[in-house]
Amino acid sequence: MMPGSPLANLAGEEVGTLTAAERDQVMRQAGLDRPLHEQYAIYLGDIARAELGYSYQRQRPVAEVLIERLPWTLLLTGVALIGSTALGILFGALAGWRRGRRSDLGALGVFIFLESLPGFWLAMILVAIFAVQLRIFPTFGARDLYSGLEGLAYWGDVARHLVLPVTTLVLITVSATFLTMRASMLSVLGEEYITVARGKGLAERQVLFRHAVRNALLPVATVFLLNLGQTVAGATVIETVFSYPGVGRLMYEAVLARDYPMLQGGFLVITLSIVVANMFADLAYPLLDPRVIRHG
Repeated sequence: MMPGSPLANLAGEEVGTLTAAERDQVMRQAGLDRPLHEQYAIYLGDIARAELGYSYQRQRPVAEVLIERLPWTLLLTGVALIGSTALGILFGALAGWRRGRRSDLGALGVFIFLESLPGFWLAMILVAIFAVQLRIFPTFGARDLYSGLEGLAYWGDVARHLVLPVTTLVLITVSATFLTMRASMLSVLGEEYITVARGKGLAERQVLFRHAVRNALLPVATVFLLNLGQTVAGATVIETVFSYPGVGRLMYEAVLARDYPMLQGGFLVITLSIVVANMFADLAYPLLDPRVIRHG
């Protein structure tokens, strides 16, 4: 039902010179001449054998390409997820602890502003300032392909390429954790054990970190576990802006090339990762909060 045809990528540059019979033969070899229900049945059978098909664009097995790209996406989104979670917990806890004060209202305004920023716009601003004008960080890619670096120098180059895309992802995702942590802190501060802890003469720092923050982390832990499923999906827009060789960039290129097998394989991996992450969150939450088991 999508416009266009993958024939150009199947036949290569000679697609314009093919006869009608040759076009039919190319489509037949790819199995695209069969009815949709037969194609779907073949697709399900291939999935059962862990065969994700053959990329029209790259002329390689889909699974092979995904395995190459997946580590880069996990590195980028994993580092960003850890960073945004840590910052969101820290600032959310402090904002909730100082509810109604200037620091709380200021932090709330800043994080709501960050939540409203378009990711692609922020990415381009960072590139224009830190890569083009100041020339501190690279403008694109995950590493310098022609440097021949090894060991620590190689990983240092990878880290330099990570700075701008990770910063962008952290800035546009940290607000959700901040708002969750702040709301959780506000509910925890009204509990009796906080009053008891203060009544015992504990220092405010001890009350904050030993009692309030520890109990307020439960909703944030759930959000973190659910967000793990999104790490495989990556950040298509961010990876595209920075030409980062992850799954998101791969899916964008597949859309442009109408590489349907690559899109099907990518969507399948993303779907499975989200389902597994949700199942893991359901199993882990009773361990984080034993009250769930007692109430059940």
